[in-house]
Amino acid sequence: MQVPLYQAKAEFFRMLGHPVRIRVLELLQDGPMPVRDLLAEIDIEPSNLSQQLAVLRRSGIVVSTRDGATVTYALAGGDVAELLRAARRILTELLAGQSELLAELRQVDPVAAPDRGSGESRVARTGHEPGIPARRAVGG
Repeated sequence: MQVPLYQAKAEFFRMLGHPVRIRVLELLQDGPMPVRDLLAEIDIEPSNLSQQLAVLRRSGIVVSTRDGATVTYALAGGDVAELLRAARRILTELLAGQSELLAELRQVDPVAAPDRGSGESRVARTGHEPGIPARRAVGG
């Protein structure tokens, strides 16, 4: 029985879903790198990097070559670099939208704005909003 395409895609993205793996792929966009250089760029234990590289290698996203004691990794194809660029564009758009929302939220609300002198809002100071008369006690 064949795995549905959507499930294969989900497994692919799950495989990418580790910060160290993403960082390795980002570094390899500039070309092949020996493991010692990857370790210098990523502050993790060698055994942890080795595990993450093994996941990427088994998935076929990276390839490795050995020259004596030096193991060098490279992206298996250019599509991974394009995927990372697409992710950057998507995140940029999402974060730009969030910053616009944040700027909108930070705009001063004249009703709840603090009184410049006291640091209290008018509602907190008077117990009612401007333009709405305060309730008077009945009786008394």
